[in-house]
Amino acid sequence: MNNCESEKIVEAANIAISNLLPTKSRSLYDIAYNRFKKWCAEKNVQVYSENVLLAYFSENAKNYKSSTLWAQYSMVKSCLIIYDNIDISKFPKLIAFLKRTGDEYQAKKSKILTKSEIDRFLSSISIIKYFDFLYVGLILGIAGACRTDELVNLTVDDIEDVGSSLIVKIPNTKTKIPRIFVVTDVGNMLELFRKYLSLRPPHVKHKRLFLYYKAGKCSSQPVGKNTMGKILVSSATLLADAGVDITTIKRHAGWKSTTVAEGYVENSIENKTKIANQVLVGTTTSAITKTVNVSESNIPSNINFENCTNVTFNLNVNK
Repeated sequence: MNNCESEKIVEAANIAISNLLPTKSRSLYDIAYNRFKKWCAEKNVQVYSENVLLAYFSENAKNYKSSTLWAQYSMVKSCLIIYDNIDISKFPKLIAFLKRTGDEYQAKKSKILTKSEIDRFLSSISIIKYFDFLYVGLILGIAGACRTDELVNLTVDDIEDVGSSLIVKIPNTKTKIPRIFVVTDVGNMLELFRKYLSLRPPHVKHKRLFLYYKAGKCSSQPVGKNTMGKILVSSATLLADAGVDITTIKRHAGWKSTTVAEGYVENSIENKTKIANQVLVGTTTSAITKTVNVSESNIPSNINFENCTNVTFNLNVNK
């Protein structure tokens, strides 16, 4: 093999190596790798041992959460394998440290509006303000336990107006079987939706449901994920507060995981209040129905009720 052939082989190998990183996110990999290399240069480090990686990620752990550390680890790992032929996935102490950083991390849950807050919000909506997508997004989000991306990708073809209600189909790209829920005619919900849809200009080329409205006029620009994320509601929480069982919550939200549904039930303030009353007071907030049958001749002159909460009494007089 002559020098020319050798150079061509090296060049071909370098091209192949450069293509090992993801094309779209390659710049992020390079940034993570260069940041690590810069840190090593500042510390006069020339050998990338396990202790060196532990020290590097230990410093980063002071400023970044666990998920970010894992992302940085993944990118640095890939670059070190490609450029330096070093496999840090074989560093057990480093892996153990990264796992440990996530032990005390608690994911932040979105702010949840209570049932009374939602009722107040919907009752205060003026029909004049139907052009604001947030109102319609709130209605659909509650009725179908919709996630942000589901609302963003919802199209006009996914909603069927049958008069007395709306039938909404949430597409599922994996199973191809849509999740279906219904919006009933409560208050002015259906009227709000129809008014909102009537403002859609005919020149809009896409079918995304949610569009930006400015100064009472509709644009063709679809609402993005970040803007839609302002709808801080969860019908799963409302169902849990109402005492609905886990199976129903899972079916309504389209979840496969029981753990997710259990989280909403566990964090339900209404459920915690019921348990507290049962443990501390020995009472229950569950509805009780009592039926008393009496004849016309022996109707009691006085009926006294004491320490009663959420109790229904039916008095049937037999003639």
